[in-house]
Amino acid sequence: MNVPIVENAAGNAAGNTAGHAAGNAAGSTAGHAARNGAAARNPAAGARTVLELAGVHKSFGETEIIRGVDLALIEGERHAIIGPNGAGKSTLFHLISGQLQPTRGTITLDGRQIQGLEPRVINRMGLARSFQITNIFPGHSVFENLRFGILRRYGLQYNFWRRVARVRRITEETEQLLEELRLLKSRDVLAGELSYSEQRSLEIGMALASDPRVVLLDEPMAGMSREETDYTVGLIRQLTARRTLMIVEHDMDVVFSLSDRVSVLVYGQIIATGTPDEIRANRQVQEAYLGTEVSV
Repeated sequence: MNVPIVENAAGNAAGNTAGHAAGNAAGSTAGHAARNGAAARNPAAGARTVLELAGVHKSFGETEIIRGVDLALIEGERHAIIGPNGAGKSTLFHLISGQLQPTRGTITLDGRQIQGLEPRVINRMGLARSFQITNIFPGHSVFENLRFGILRRYGLQYNFWRRVARVRRITEETEQLLEELRLLKSRDVLAGELSYSEQRSLEIGMALASDPRVVLLDEPMAGMSREETDYTVGLIRQLTARRTLMIVEHDMDVVFSLSDRVSVLVYGQIIATGTPDEIRANRQVQEAYLGTEVSV
């Protein structure tokens, strides 16, 4: 299974002028204030922090990809991470989910530090993620794919098929998830034969099969038509209604309509965090990433 780990440290098309200046200025001016002020600001008084990153750095050799990220996710919120290609967004997800270990800094889930733990351990603690590229089992049915995810929650292995087939509870939970994903009609279809948007929906369902409290979705709408995107946004709203969501997404219409708060990552640093309206109006964000003023 190929998973992209290291993003282009140079930021590629992010630009070597305005974006670079914004990334460097973030440490001492408005970006520094955003990291230490806005990023820690709760959207509701008394809300509980469920996921927190403090001083997180990640280097590959002498190349620093993540450069001191401070971020707090509030229980029940939908929080988007945006930024140019090469900003470090997927690397940040890898750090949170245990695919990578930070060079320094702490990552806390429900008050317990998780940096350095294996992904399966973090998953059992209540955090699940999807990847930038679709990760499903194409040679198995939709039902079997979802059952794989539910098996993980119960700590069972994939070679327990005869035993699992007789476990009514697992079967019922799989059927319920199929219905929530609107894939009931495709129950016995091979996952590899689904449409692209249906495969992405299935992958989201596989992440949710472990019944996580925190869900990370990495570009779930990538490559979709507008109709498919609208459908998937509605599905995500429904499926994450009682969960905390962190999402990486390039479609600004999706970001601004779905998110409670947005953080902007440029060259491994968060230069601003705020509500969609605050991010739209942020001049530094416009220069570093959005390019021009975004209409409300």
